[in-house]
Amino acid sequence: MTMRIWAILVFTVMGVLPAVVQAQEPLRIEITDGVIEPMPFAAPAFVPEGGGSGQLAADIASVVAADLAGTGLFREIDKAAFISTVSSFSAPVQYADWKAINAQALITGAVSVQGEKVTVKFRVYDVFAGQELGEGLQLAGTRAGWRRMAHKVADTVYSRITGEGGYFDSRVVFVSEQGPKNARKKRLAIMDYDGANVQFLTDSSAIVLAPRFSPTGDRVLYTSYETGFPRIYVLDVASVGRRVLQSRDNTTSFAPRFSPDGQKVVYSQESGGNTDIFLMDINSGSEQRLTSAPSIETSPSFSPDGSRIVFESDRSGSPQLYVMSAGGGEPQRISSGSGSYGTPVWSPRGDMVAFTKQSKGRFHIGVMRTDGSGEKLLTASFLEEGPTWSPNGRVIMFTRETQGASGQSSLYSVDISGRNLKRVKTEGGASDPSWSPLQN
Repeated sequence: MTMRIWAILVFTVMGVLPAVVQAQEPLRIEITDGVIEPMPFAAPAFVPEGGGSGQLAADIASVVAADLAGTGLFREIDKAAFISTVSSFSAPVQYADWKAINAQALITGAVSVQGEKVTVKFRVYDVFAGQELGEGLQLAGTRAGWRRMAHKVADTVYSRITGEGGYFDSRVVFVSEQGPKNARKKRLAIMDYDGANVQFLTDSSAIVLAPRFSPTGDRVLYTSYETGFPRIYVLDVASVGRRVLQSRDNTTSFAPRFSPDGQKVVYSQESGGNTDIFLMDINSGSEQRLTSAPSIETSPSFSPDGSRIVFESDRSGSPQLYVMSAGGGEPQRISSGSGSYGTPVWSPRGDMVAFTKQSKGRFHIGVMRTDGSGEKLLTASFLEEGPTWSPNGRVIMFTRETQGASGQSSLYSVDISGRNLKRVKTEGGASDPSWSPLQN
């Protein structure tokens, strides 16, 4: 019988609660008062099983280890400390040797290559329990897609140890920025969640803003100024083909997001000096007005079940967060602290809303429950905005701009406990991230 790991990561906007662990305490991740002791794990280079797979085997194991260590929940043990070597995928595990270096988890794998086809086998072991965790798995892919295969392995390991869904096999669409601040060129780009495999989706001939993934990750909404005023476009990621969403004359449309079923788009529309929120059927173009207040309503975001929309409005005198039915109606204000709130985004888990807050000359990325309770600020800096959620709802990526004449924008990520703040590597400046769902 396979030993089940009890490692419950409980993150709340009020703080981080202790983990509940089995009496034998295998693979324990200790979470107490927001301080997590990372779990030490060993990830030997995967075993090459023919076809010139030696370097590929080492590269895949390296990406798996980097994914796990990058969460802040795991700590990779230096390979120089290893007592045992893994020379065969089917060889028995020498648990005593891994216990001696305090490896609580062991990840082993093998890689074989036939032409362009790559096969990866892997196992996860609970070292202190002396048992395999779950069953070994096998993935098939291509040489070109080896990084995706590594991310899939890491997602499985992460899920088996934490009980949470993974987020490594995902992508981020963002605005790539080049040039000086007063003449900055912007174009849409897409990359793996960790900054690898960057591809450009548009040229830099026009200003582009706020790209947003569809629920299936195959399309992107964004705003472009190529006609001289903002218009919303839908872009197919695979073909890079696009079309403009029709809008009424003498209006400008911006801040679009897909509905959870991908069939509608909610967005802001300005007309005659007034900005309201509208809903459009993406196929027929039929339009429904959801707000009609004499104020600015913008940055709408659907709840995962499609029943409600959170948005930003200054109807109370300063920008605050409101929630209304997806069909419109009287909204309820959920933000209550001092300062201004904006760019709300509903968590894919449905339990929280991330937002940008400006208070006392500083910007923050924060989270709150969907009724406005439990507000928690995760970051603080000169300027930051535009949060987006990881597919599992445990990490937030956002834009941070440095102070000074250059005003360089970069992408950062932080988990919802406020830990593990780090910069996402990109070439040049980057802003307006949108995280995709897990890829199929």
